[in-house]
Amino acid sequence: MMTTTGMKRLWLALENVKDPEIPSVSIVELGMVNAVEEEGGGRVRVSLTPTFVGCPALDLIADSVRGQLTDLEGVEGVEVAYVMDPPWTSDRITPQGRRKLQEFGIAPPPSCLEVAPDCPFCGAGGGEVHNLFGPTACRAIFYCKRCHQPFEGMKPV
Repeated sequence: MMTTTGMKRLWLALENVKDPEIPSVSIVELGMVNAVEEEGGGRVRVSLTPTFVGCPALDLIADSVRGQLTDLEGVEGVEVAYVMDPPWTSDRITPQGRRKLQEFGIAPPPSCLEVAPDCPFCGAGGGEVHNLFGPTACRAIFYCKRCHQPFEGMKPV
């Protein structure tokens, strides 16, 4: 049985697993990690919920989870399972994750898509949805009426 300190060590290591498309934000901050369980004999099982089922980065993320955890002393093997229940929603992004998204230049998701999020560059609200289809399935393009900059934002899900 893994101690509380051992579990904290696993969760801290998972903070090093970044979203390959947004390298400043970890999978923990995105709310993708559902559970970390010790299965005995140094085996660990991590269940993740993808932000989108068709995300092309899922294999990279699973490999990074295995790499980070098997580097820890006492961890002999890691199973990564993607689960759809509970579903991922943008409410799962932590306050730290929301701050890092904004620092990266991506607006954190608003409560609904009818309202543009605050501009990550000048902080102004009241922008407009420019295109629901951004560079990835989880992002949209917005336009800031104040600084006249287009910007990416996470879609609320």
